[in-house]
Amino acid sequence: MTERTAPPEVLFYEQGASWWWLLAGPASAIAMGLIQHSAGYGVQLFIPGMFLVLVGGFLGIQVKAARIHTSVELTPETLRQGTETIRISDIVKVYPPATGAEEQKWQSARALGELTGVPRGRTGIGLKLTNDRTAQAWARRHAELRALLTRLVDENTP
Repeated sequence: MTERTAPPEVLFYEQGASWWWLLAGPASAIAMGLIQHSAGYGVQLFIPGMFLVLVGGFLGIQVKAARIHTSVELTPETLRQGTETIRISDIVKVYPPATGAEEQKWQSARALGELTGVPRGRTGIGLKLTNDRTAQAWARRHAELRALLTRLVDENTP
């Protein structure tokens, strides 16, 4: 008999992007059909069909990429940012939020995940990691993630 372990409890989750953006494909097709009809060309499905396929296809690729690379998941043991996962035990300290015009040292640290920086629309959270490393976690709901990370790090620090 094999034992099944329950999946870890998810304390915080952001999906990255919404599939609702795909509705722009049909909306652009309908708009092109209405433009053609109002211009007196009648109903020609080729151009609206092309808009449906092209806009929907490109947005589908973008949404899928955003759901992979800009999603965030926090469990009691791990923090996943995009495709990078770090253990909570590797986090030594959560830096306080940046205030004022002066840039904090952690704001120039690398962002977690495989992206070159903090994704647009997200706010960085400074982390001091083991071996004197510094990194930035990030989230849209950054205050909630910061509070949860601080609590977890304080619980794991002797």
